[in-house]
Amino acid sequence: MLRSLLTAFLMYSRLPVPQLPWKEENRRYALCSFPAVGAVLGASVVVWRLVCSRLLIGQVLFAAGCTLLGVLITGGIHLDGFCDVTDARNSYGDRERRLAILKDPHVGAFAVIGLCALLLWQTALYTELTTLRQTLCAACIPVLSRVLSAMSAICLPGARKDGSLQSFVAPADRAVSLGVLTVTGLAAAGLLLFLDPRGGCLTLCTAALVLCRYRAAALSQFGGVTGDTAGWFLSLCEVWCLTALVLAHKLTGGMV
Repeated sequence: MLRSLLTAFLMYSRLPVPQLPWKEENRRYALCSFPAVGAVLGASVVVWRLVCSRLLIGQVLFAAGCTLLGVLITGGIHLDGFCDVTDARNSYGDRERRLAILKDPHVGAFAVIGLCALLLWQTALYTELTTLRQTLCAACIPVLSRVLSAMSAICLPGARKDGSLQSFVAPADRAVSLGVLTVTGLAAAGLLLFLDPRGGCLTLCTAALVLCRYRAAALSQFGGVTGDTAGWFLSLCEVWCLTALVLAHKLTGGMV
């Protein structure tokens, strides 16, 4: 389990952890360790909130720091998938054409436009997190998004028999992984609802809707999931959930 945890951090983050051999036994529980990367990301955002409050740093710099923390900690691996899928979906080609675009190392215009819009909107949303409690709510989102991403990888068919995602899915202990992911997801959802019942409800409903949309798009347009589609979903899930959290706060006039 510890080796799987380290493997998950080696693959999905740029945090310094001990190097491990690329063996299947070291990836058996890596998918259920994936939300731990989100927990580190969420914790870093909370720490940054405390630093900004201590040093009287403004909201714009706080928001920019939150967005950059996501890039620095993950290395942009999920944004890479977001870019590839954005290009593929906007090609309006057949399934084989879309899958070929996912493997293409070049970046198209649609990917650049989509990425700029995503990061701009995410940064703008972070400027609305003015309290520590709001930031704690937002810190739950990276955990939830990774729980759903990992569960989708296990439960949905793969678009390819090989690839980075399948190298984690194939050796996975599915029963244990799904059990751990379920408990982790319930814990993150419970904390979110405890901190902000109304915002938490809207955020969880939004995550469910994005998941349904992801499932439909992955199956119809790519024939299943890949590492790139997983990154696309995770990026969209986080920004839409953050949107729901901010919107709920505005509609209710404050957290309950």
